Amino acid sequence: MPQNFDADVAVIGYGPTGVVGALTLAQQGARVIAFERDKEIYPRARAVTVNDWTMRIFQSLGIGERIEKVIDPQRALRWVTYDGHEVMRIEHPPSALGARARFYNIYQPVMESELRSCAQDRQDLISVRYGAEVTEIEQDGSGVTVTTTDTATGEVRRYRTRYAIAADGGSSRTRQRLGIQLLGDTNEVSWVVIDCRVKRWWPDRDFLTFWTDQERPVVDIALSAGNHRWEIPLKPHETEADFPTATEVWPLLKALGVSEDDVEIHQHAFYRHHVRMARTWRSGRVFLAGDAAHLMPPWAGAGMQTGMRDAHNLGWKLGRVLAGKLPESWLDTYEAERRPNAAFYTGLAVQLGRVIKQEISDEERAALSAPPPDGLVTPFEPPLIASPVLEAGWLRGPLGDASIVGRMVPQPVVGDTVGRMAPLDELLGDTFVLLGDDIDPSTLLTEEERRQWDALGARYRAVRPQNAYTQGPDELVDLDGVLGSWLRRYGVRAVALRPDRFVAAADTSGLAVPA
Repeated sequence: MPQNFDADVAVIGYGPTGVVGALTLAQQGARVIAFERDKEIYPRARAVTVNDWTMRIFQSLGIGERIEKVIDPQRALRWVTYDGHEVMRIEHPPSALGARARFYNIYQPVMESELRSCAQDRQDLISVRYGAEVTEIEQDGSGVTVTTTDTATGEVRRYRTRYAIAADGGSSRTRQRLGIQLLGDTNEVSWVVIDCRVKRWWPDRDFLTFWTDQERPVVDIALSAGNHRWEIPLKPHETEADFPTATEVWPLLKALGVSEDDVEIHQHAFYRHHVRMARTWRSGRVFLAGDAAHLMPPWAGAGMQTGMRDAHNLGWKLGRVLAGKLPESWLDTYEAERRPNAAFYTGLAVQLGRVIKQEISDEERAALSAPPPDGLVTPFEPPLIASPVLEAGWLRGPLGDASIVGRMVPQPVVGDTVGRMAPLDELLGDTFVLLGDDIDPSTLLTEEERRQWDALGARYRAVRPQNAYTQGPDELVDLDGVLGSWLRRYGVRAVALRPDRFVAAADTSGLAVPA
């Protein structure tokens, strides 16, 4: 019997994770209804940075240029002691993924407002209910029923959707209602977060600085839109009650050499660090994303970004499942691909936290940034800035240093056959693509392999060198030799790219559609 659905997908929680999920689904033509308990954006800065992977996601959603206008490129990271000794530094090389910088500083309330504004432009497919608290969620074999209560009027309403995404934060009530355990620990130390408006520039303000100290480590970071932030742990004898107003907070900043001439304290808040992961990220037709699925310390700057990447990964797959372009089994790859990445950044954040708190030996600290032994195929980069890699999921072939499978393709400016020049993604389109190094990749496929890729709507693109003729209307020109040299580094002639630009397969291990 036909059912009446209010939307295809319910998004519970409309922070950055929820908005990116809604935008990604709408890009695939899915109808989304989002529920957000709060009527206004949370006013405090939480996340402080995004990197080029996240910016590539924004680009894919058509919002990259708008977001870039409200964020600032980040200069570098450094770990220093109070006596001025620099313990470690990570410089940011140019991005290989098409962004103007590897890392950007953000002021989350401003960036989040711009994200919502971008989503508002898709009102044809995205409907948002602010002030609607989800009080119940039920599901059956064909859909999900979400019950909400209006926080102002108490009105109760029910909505019917095919699937739901719970992006309602670390204390996710949806996760609790589903009976999914959140495993891990919470650090008992409270940290005060001090957000300030900048009055004047001071030396090296644009470094993201970690003041490393066993007793009082500090995070010192320039945010965008003229903001600056410090995160400072409370000592054992201190409590939140000791800092009721800015007057009591000022001595903490003055101990760092910051005065009223430099900044105006805008607001302050307290939080604790969590290292937690949900036992599973899916219950039937309901998926967890972002902090509802995982919580990590802030040291790697990856908490919010990991949530947005969750939402994008799930969104492009779920949207295609709803459109009948992919089988429902594709949804099993969501957690398989995203959980290892969340675990990686959680572990990295824990290790970097040990550096700032001086809980790590000199040998361990050196190992964090030291290149591995010679003989590797992939050029070494410190883990914090290394290009993204999938460790599992919808892939065919071996993984690891010498394999191209699971890696994200670089994004140089390339040309088409009539001379138009644009970033690679703009010429590939939002679909599966097979790229060949000076060869038509379709010529490397069997008839059955071609049939399988055609069923996914794949395109086939030869990438010709800059000093050669193109031979067909759909070819690309490798203007700077970036793509050709990248493919040859791994000894491949052709690769199959997913819509999210990760390599699913290569000719060296078989170009058949992954199982």
